Amino acid sequence: MYRSLFTTIVLLCASISASAHHLWIDTSPHGIVGQEQEIRVYFGEYTYGLFEKVDGEAFGKVKEFRLWLIDVKGEKTELSFSHKQEFFLANFTPGQEGTYLVILDNDNIDVIDYTQYDFGIFKTHYHSVARVQVGDKVNSTGIYNPSGITLKNLSEKENEVRLQVYYLNEILPDHEVNVFITDQWSKQLYTDEEGIVSFNLPWTDTQYIVEITKKEEVPGTFRGKSYEFIWHCVTHYLAL
Repeated sequence: MYRSLFTTIVLLCASISASAHHLWIDTSPHGIVGQEQEIRVYFGEYTYGLFEKVDGEAFGKVKEFRLWLIDVKGEKTELSFSHKQEFFLANFTPGQEGTYLVILDNDNIDVIDYTQYDFGIFKTHYHSVARVQVGDKVNSTGIYNPSGITLKNLSEKENEVRLQVYYLNEILPDHEVNVFITDQWSKQLYTDEEGIVSFNLPWTDTQYIVEITKKEEVPGTFRGKSYEFIWHCVTHYLAL
């Protein structure tokens, strides 16, 4: 089904950045005042249906993330979480209508040596953003990753997505954006001169993961190990 529907708009993941593990937030894009909103944090490869176990070695290397809620007034509150078998679980209860953001950040990951894969020695910085709309009152949201890559959801309609990508607090033009679905397929797009990428979500009852990566060609050391560059990754969960 996916092959026929995506004949002209998808391609098979082929690059390291497109197939690498990533962290992402999974939560409903809609909330209700006074009703608890569940937030899940996964690590794996969404398009391959790979969800690492929380107590496994792979997830263990990226557990030092922090999770925040940005409320409708722009106030930032750190969220606590517990762990399940395949995800970490957090929640919040919206107190009023408006647009909320859930932000994940992890800049505390050990240096990785991928020279055998011709990718070099690097430090990883994961970031993830999820937007929760409560009621019809839409308020503007900010960006919250000045040391890496992030995005701002400018969408006004559910199935018409409009995102603006930032790197080091500056818009990021002409940059690759990957939109993942299941069954090992992705759609590859590019931001325009204003750092904006737009696309439609063709199906209901379908989940999408947006992933954007950027290499920061600055060497350094972390926890006593030298690296050649920083590999930044931001993800954004979408659902209809």
